[in-house]
Amino acid sequence: MEHKVTAADGRVLAVKEGGDPDGAAVLAFWGTPNSRHIPASAGASAGAHGIRLISYDRPGYGGSDPQPGRTVASCVNDVRAICAALGISRFAAWGGSGGGPHALACAALLPDMVAAVAPIASLAPFGAAGLDWFAGMGQHNVDSNTLAVTDPAGILERAEKEREMLLAAGPEDLLAAMATLLSPADAAVLTGELAEQMKLAFDDGLAPGAEGWAEDTAASVAPWGFSVAAVTVPVLVLHGREDRFSPFGHGEWLAAHVPGAEAWLFDHDGHLTLFENRMDDVHAWLLSHLQRDRPRGAVSWPMDPTGF
Repeated sequence: MEHKVTAADGRVLAVKEGGDPDGAAVLAFWGTPNSRHIPASAGASAGAHGIRLISYDRPGYGGSDPQPGRTVASCVNDVRAICAALGISRFAAWGGSGGGPHALACAALLPDMVAAVAPIASLAPFGAAGLDWFAGMGQHNVDSNTLAVTDPAGILERAEKEREMLLAAGPEDLLAAMATLLSPADAAVLTGELAEQMKLAFDDGLAPGAEGWAEDTAASVAPWGFSVAAVTVPVLVLHGREDRFSPFGHGEWLAAHVPGAEAWLFDHDGHLTLFENRMDDVHAWLLSHLQRDRPRGAVSWPMDPTGF
């Protein structure tokens, strides 16, 4: 099911639903670059858990109008508009990679609406104290993020060139295109259905141009517009040690600095493997908080993820 939602400032947002249409609402914030499309595996997992999974094109991607100069925190106004349009008063959220900070923004700034959030392979704030932000990051992302800091105008030109390359590539070409970012664990799963889904997301999200991609990159290294220390809702941090997109240190930092965060840190996962292997557990964790909000610090999940 697809929707066009009008934001408070008149921009159009392209929204998509999957999973159980009568289920509890969970918002999904995909990575950078991406689109609103929900992979079949994520939709099936949501449906099996009785979750109404909702995603949208962030500004400048796919069918959503651009929002020049947006910050990570800007997303909360769009989320409020989407929830109002779809009749949602309470939701949980997860965010993957570049979508992780946006899920955390909802946790910090919409505590009246948010039951729990799960940042998955998320970036940490740029310049965070005690974090070597680039350590372990693949060269492609090092170059893009460095450019976003040192030459904000240049990031759009770089994104346009990379957009042309991705649009011209086939699913089978993604391994080569993303070589510096792929650990052996991630390279092993970037085939078949996952490669085709990523290609679909890139093609649709980047169809109108590279502005969404450039704005996402710029927002991730600029001040986010909120502090993770302000989060008061339950948070589950997931990260894999073999992640070269958003290095493992980012997950460790978030686990240590988001108040009361629960952390599932996996030695043998990368970046993509979390979305392939862990979504059932993420959906179950989020649903448990939607069904019964628990006090901060309470033990809320009986599984021991170190045993995976």
